[in-house]
Amino acid sequence: MTNLSEASTPRVRGATASVERSLLEAAGLRPGELPGQGTRVVVGLSGGVDSAVTAWLLKAQGYEVVGLFMKNWEDDDDGEYCSTRQDWLDAASVADVIGIDIEAVNFAAEYRDRVFAEFLREYSAGRTPNPDVLCNAEIKFKAFLDHAVRMGAARIATGHYARVRTVGEGAAVRHELLRGVDPGKDQSYFLHRLSQAQLARAMFPLGGLHKRQVREIADRLGLPNAKKKDSTGICFIGERPFREFLNRYLPTRPGPILTEDGKKVGEHVGLAFYTLGQRKGIGIGGTKQGSGDPWYVARKDLESDTLHVVQGHDHPWLMSTRIESDHAHWIAGEPPADDGALTARTRYRQADSACRLAQVEGERFVLEFPQPQWAATPGQSAVLYRGEVCLGGGLIAAAR
Repeated sequence: MTNLSEASTPRVRGATASVERSLLEAAGLRPGELPGQGTRVVVGLSGGVDSAVTAWLLKAQGYEVVGLFMKNWEDDDDGEYCSTRQDWLDAASVADVIGIDIEAVNFAAEYRDRVFAEFLREYSAGRTPNPDVLCNAEIKFKAFLDHAVRMGAARIATGHYARVRTVGEGAAVRHELLRGVDPGKDQSYFLHRLSQAQLARAMFPLGGLHKRQVREIADRLGLPNAKKKDSTGICFIGERPFREFLNRYLPTRPGPILTEDGKKVGEHVGLAFYTLGQRKGIGIGGTKQGSGDPWYVARKDLESDTLHVVQGHDHPWLMSTRIESDHAHWIAGEPPADDGALTARTRYRQADSACRLAQVEGERFVLEFPQPQWAATPGQSAVLYRGEVCLGGGLIAAAR
């Protein structure tokens, strides 16, 4: 373990007591109350501002906080797209200023076996996976959690914008995953595969805050990464061009690009490099015909290696009212009752839509929507909600 400070004071170095007190009050906490006293919590410190503020909030409430920095990818130590070294330095600097210990752990082998291998399998099969969903279930709340328990932790915490609510007592106790209060940052969609056991140990201190509040806390505390930009893109790819990265691992199999009436308008570089609803990067932007509207990827035919495109955002080929999903996971341990109040998201940035849970058979389920859904993409997650409660979901298998 890298000991960065003796953590002899609950105060952030350089911050005044009055500043910390006002920030705690603004976050809905009562200064001086120490509900976490005697409880060890391991915080996933990524080097970003969210995890930094998470660690400070917990320490200010009396928790024994230890930072854990995860290295999940081995091939990012060099090159212009690498950020791991700088992220580690930022995380260590934050730990030093807050006054907590920090340890670095390498989960690269687990990540390759449990996340990246599945990522490649899905793309090879013509689907578009969301590795962040699998990473949360298999790495951050499994490998990370197991490691934290070996460190003597009672709980783990991350900088996710989500909440956990515990209801019931005794044998009837259960844990609910709730949306974060900031609708623009809510990350419950990415956490929908967590189990009751995982939620029982998880803490999300930022779930009740808006991003602007988190930035303000970091700035007023003088945290060294207060101005750091949020990370974007898939965690192991970083900021590098996606096609460039994928091309290193998957073979290119060119094929025709056809319109809905069968006219060839170009050639694609490989179906794995395209996703339903994609507009940019198709390679036919200069084609002048039909309605003149932008082209969108609408279908992928693996048998003939054909990419089908249509014109117009709301083309019927892009819309569906029935979505079939598999690999279902229900947070409560069983499918939700369809009480007429269910909504679903079929992609992260999409607004919730009213739906009906029309069929459930084992790990498969069918959703029906009164309003057509745009570009429901096989491999992405269909996630169900009842109000602010995330109920679980599954992987989209087909849509029509």
